[in-house]
Amino acid sequence: MRIRTFNALALPVLAASILLPSCKGKDSQQQQGPQVPELAVITVGEEDTQLETGFPATLHGENDVEIRPQITGFLTKVHVQEGQHVSKGQVLFTIDQVSLQAAVDAAAAAVESAQAQVNVAQANVNTAQTNANNNKLLLDKNIISPSAYQTSVDALNAAKAQLNATKAGLGQANAQLVSARKNLSYSTVTAPVSGIVGVIDNKEGSLVTPQTLLTVLSNNSDIEAYFSLNEKDLLSMTDDGKRSIKEAISQMPDVTLLLANGERYSRPGKVISISGVIDPVTGSASAKALFPNPDGMIRSGATGQVLIPSLRTNSILIPQSATYEVQDMKFCYVVGDSSKVHSTPITIADQNDGKSYIVTGGLKPGDVIVTEGVGVSVKDNMVIKPKK
Repeated sequence: MRIRTFNALALPVLAASILLPSCKGKDSQQQQGPQVPELAVITVGEEDTQLETGFPATLHGENDVEIRPQITGFLTKVHVQEGQHVSKGQVLFTIDQVSLQAAVDAAAAAVESAQAQVNVAQANVNTAQTNANNNKLLLDKNIISPSAYQTSVDALNAAKAQLNATKAGLGQANAQLVSARKNLSYSTVTAPVSGIVGVIDNKEGSLVTPQTLLTVLSNNSDIEAYFSLNEKDLLSMTDDGKRSIKEAISQMPDVTLLLANGERYSRPGKVISISGVIDPVTGSASAKALFPNPDGMIRSGATGQVLIPSLRTNSILIPQSATYEVQDMKFCYVVGDSSKVHSTPITIADQNDGKSYIVTGGLKPGDVIVTEGVGVSVKDNMVIKPKK
């Protein structure tokens, strides 16, 4: 039988060789320390900055015309459809014309009758005038008595009075004919301006009156955008009241219309009016911008935002994502010595575009600020590895 023996001196060596690597790993971990986060930073500087401030707006055609009938009757024909573009003078609706045409015919017949009476009365005047003239000659020759002559004069005056009465009747008949024809013309409702047809609630067969709204015709060749400005906006535009609103409007740049789908309207507009009165309830003043709309793409009643640009020279612009807020105060992290960040309060301009802030205090050109992880993972006095 073979007996295996071990060298007792080799056991400590073996144990040391097993333990040595693990101890070395612990020491290297302790020497490396916690991992330093690598975060994006930017160096701030001064530049000329243009920001756009958005103001919610409602859009209306330059001229929205309510179409109402001028007579009472039944709709016999609707010639247009909702959303259709129509030209000035184009027929929109027809109201029952049967009774109206009958009224015209009756009035025309009355005119003919009155004219015939005038003709008869005129003939009687002519006859009476001839008799009176002849009797005057006979009176001058003492052939007839003065009373006989006076009788012919009285007959002439009576004939003239009858002629005047029939002429008055003719005038009245003509007036009734004009009224009947006008009412007949009102049965055809035409477009007073070119534009887009709105909602049509009354269909063929409906009874309409002068109070009935048939539709609204929007003249959309230009679109008016109505929005509101608060007191701070007005003071900013007028340089704290150093210039008039009229002067401020004349110096304003073109504005942009942001549509409801987030797209920018291709044609620039102009602010054309700002109310000089601030509503005490809302604390704002109404304003209006005008945008050309030759192809009728924008419809009256739509919504959007009027974007007003403002230019600032030598401004410090930083991303809004590089800031956080505590109790209505804005802060950002400035990278200091040894790449340690420090929470720094800043002040910003009222105007912003939703993406960037104009810094008016708290930062200076050359400062390096953190733009990544702000408000989430970055803490005050944290050491980072700047990433540009």
